[in-house]
Amino acid sequence: MSKQNQWIVGVNAVASAIENDAGNVREVLVEGGSKNPRLTEIEENARRKDIEVRRVTAQALSGVAGSLRHQGVAARYAAAKTWDEGELPALVEAAEGKALVLVLDGVQDPHNLGACLRSAAAAGVTAVVFPKDKSVGINATVRKTSAGAADRIPVFAVTNLSRCLRDLQQLGVWIYGLAGEAEASLYATDLRGNVALVLGGEGDGMRRLTREHCDGLVKIPMPGDIESLNVSVATGITLFEAVRQRTAG
Repeated sequence: MSKQNQWIVGVNAVASAIENDAGNVREVLVEGGSKNPRLTEIEENARRKDIEVRRVTAQALSGVAGSLRHQGVAARYAAAKTWDEGELPALVEAAEGKALVLVLDGVQDPHNLGACLRSAAAAGVTAVVFPKDKSVGINATVRKTSAGAADRIPVFAVTNLSRCLRDLQQLGVWIYGLAGEAEASLYATDLRGNVALVLGGEGDGMRRLTREHCDGLVKIPMPGDIESLNVSVATGITLFEAVRQRTAG
């Protein structure tokens, strides 16, 4: 796993980094004079964990936050862990037949990716996989939107998504792609074993080669007159159907 320093901003993102990965938080900047009790809590927690805290002006925070809303706090962080593709098989095997992998084929909006990671963390996924090309990486916007989820789950940016899907199949993982034109319903599909759920990016959805490597295509039944859902909404629905099946009875 490789790391590089970056700034993360916002109350939830910074608080989560301090709570879950304090060893990689290099320093915390807090807006001086703020009366926000959440900022006080963050500052106290950082100091308890021997993290340097500096009180700075709102202007200084805006300088590191760029276009993001900093909410009075920022942290310099050894960036989100980048997992090597070779580490994925061990994670699948450690799940002992109950691996749940989320595959995102070409999500380019950082807010969507952040929301997908948040749902993935809440659903307890084994790993999240997306291609290095044609996808947004784990940047500051993704980290902020994910509310810290990017720090808590293994995320794999792979060179060749089709090859990765083949490797998952060889590990005994069934791969289901979400497609609006599919005949099979998500709710009638057995998602209780080793399963990878594939969702396409904004606009075009899954690419042709990605579809061809799926064991089956499923759809979310929608009785209304809307043809498709935002990818982050569809991700939440799909993951928690798997959770429902795995925890039922």
